[in-house]
Formats: sequence, structure tokens, C-alpha cells
Amino acid sequence: MRYFWTFFWTFLLVQMLNYVAGSMIGTPFDFKSGSIIAVVAFIIIVALPLVLPNEPEEKHGH
Repeated sequence: MRYFWTFFWTFLLVQMLNYVAGSMIGTPFDFKSGSIIAVVAFIIIVALPLVLPNEPEEKHGH
């Protein structure tokens, strides 16, 4: 269920950003490109915790 909500909010926020940024520079809204960017952002968001280490860093000191 958390993946659904992560995708939902990622999709919504990327579409909003696509619309606002496009209107600021005067280009028409393109749903398809926003959807592709949202899917790529979702994959990065889901894969990032898998790549980052979970253990605290060991201190090497005297």
C-alpha cells in the first residue's frame, strides 16, 4: 500500500510541477512527458533506500 501512495503523490506532484514550469516558460502541458518523469522519479524514490546503507557509520578513532 505504501508503494501505491508513494506513486500517487509522486505522480500528482510531478504533473503539477510539469504544468507550472511549462506555463512559466510558455509551453503547452504535456501529460505524457510528465507521466514518464513521474515513473522514473518513483523508481528512484523506491530504489534509493535499497542502495543506501542502513547501518550507522563506524567511528575510527583513538
